[in-house]
Amino acid sequence: MIRQILRTTTSVRTAVFMCAVAPFVAVGVSAQEVLTLPEGLPEWTFNIPPKEQPWAVKVEGKLRAKGSAREYEAKQIAGNATPPDWFPEEHGPAPKIVTGGEGVRFACGSCHLMSGQSHAEAADIAGMPAAYLIRQMQYYKDGSRKEDARMGPIAKTTSDEDVRAAAEYFSKQRPRVFVKVIETATPPKTFIATAGRHRQLHPEGGTEPIGQRIIQIPEDPLGTEIRDPHAGFLAYVPPGSIAKGEALVKNGSCATCHGDGLKGKGEVPRLAGLQPLTIARQLYLIKHGSSNGAGVEPMKPVVAKMTPDDIIAISSYLGTLPPS
Repeated sequence: MIRQILRTTTSVRTAVFMCAVAPFVAVGVSAQEVLTLPEGLPEWTFNIPPKEQPWAVKVEGKLRAKGSAREYEAKQIAGNATPPDWFPEEHGPAPKIVTGGEGVRFACGSCHLMSGQSHAEAADIAGMPAAYLIRQMQYYKDGSRKEDARMGPIAKTTSDEDVRAAAEYFSKQRPRVFVKVIETATPPKTFIATAGRHRQLHPEGGTEPIGQRIIQIPEDPLGTEIRDPHAGFLAYVPPGSIAKGEALVKNGSCATCHGDGLKGKGEVPRLAGLQPLTIARQLYLIKHGSSNGAGVEPMKPVVAKMTPDDIIAISSYLGTLPPS
């Protein structure tokens, strides 16, 4: 069941509109986390929901994902400890640290999904080399990568055995196209919903200037809210970004380290098909010095020269490439 909760009293017309679209743009209502913008990041790269939400829909009762034979109670999969596994036939056995269960507070599958392709606030780790993932967790643990809101504390309390098990599981997942990049000067007007920290279409409708940013929203908001690994994203980017990004990447030396088609090489991760918002956030963190470690050092002099427009363009282009 999907229960609507209006946060606005603008007009009867708006209320009717909301009722009509609620089944298709449902998002959950949850306690808002206390978040601050990490140093070095532009506001658009790190979604912080405003206290005043224009509207919300609470998901209750039995839930189904499109194409899945499984059914879950909403309360059964709420939170970060027991993510749903809508398509178990699409992957091999998963360790408890990924699936969650008794004794697990933060299951990897809650943010990274069982597919590993993740929501926009997390990194796409599907098919990434296990050694690379283990190394990143070590960087979080020793503070080389600064992420005090979530990954830092999680890394510090996760055993090496669980880290390795999760890394080996996600390294075996085959990534699929999970984001559609759209160039436009006027993307739809959006707001950041408390549930999932995802942008959603604003109930007032209309558009807004893209400016110097990337606007990313769920393609199927309800599917995203219930952690459907088939529910991808739309990324709106400034006009001309993809061509500019392609020129920057091809004139650089990205393929030397990241392999043909930027699909990864040895222990070096793929860049192809990653969500633009995720790439941009990481580039800013490297540029600012919040993301460090031996594996990042070769990137630092390259990223240091990137302008904000360069970061947006490169992120946009990489998001258009086939991931596998």
